[in-house]
Amino acid sequence: MKNPKVYVDVIARFSADGELFPLEIIWEDGRRYAIDRITEIRRASSMKAGGTGIRYGCIINNHRTYVFFEEDRWFVERRHE
Repeated sequence: MKNPKVYVDVIARFSADGELFPLEIIWEDGRRYAIDRITEIRRASSMKAGGTGIRYGCIINNHRTYVFFEEDRWFVERRHE
């Protein structure tokens, strides 16, 4: 079984107020997923993959998922294959 924590490249934006917003995720194989909407931003732990950071509740292609900013890099929780 593959590691449930997947570190990914993220295209993000800093607002004039200094807030960080992910815009797009680039998966391990190079596929790109635009984040359609951010539904929440809060400090939280990943119960599936471990690790703590800023959790962004996101809608991507009509699916709810979480993107985490952990210290200085981004990760997502791998879906079961």
